[in-house]
Amino acid sequence: MSKRILIVDDSSMMRKMITKILEPGGHNIVGEAKNGEEAVELYKSLKPDLVTMDITMRGMDGFTAAQEILRYDDEAQIIFLSNLDEDKYGEDAQRIGAVGYVNKHKSREILEIIDGP
Repeated sequence: MSKRILIVDDSSMMRKMITKILEPGGHNIVGEAKNGEEAVELYKSLKPDLVTMDITMRGMDGFTAAQEILRYDDEAQIIFLSNLDEDKYGEDAQRIGAVGYVNKHKSREILEIIDGP
């Protein structure tokens, strides 16, 4: 089933790569944010089905942005994409209520989380 997705990453190249993975899978990219502040604003205005979230960004980081989004909408679906330690940060992502954590080097796995097995 097609999802409306907000991509959040400080790297424009990474945002393009995520788009190239998701659009052929039938998903619609409704917005892109380069930091946590933009992510929260765009989430509220666009109301996407899903957010892909980087962790390390200038200003508001991804965990803080995710917490803000989840305070606004406790049913928000957030998947973290990062190169940081999967074990440590994956647990942190799960603890705050994210639906998944994917290493950027394995970013195609995001489709498995979105579309299911």
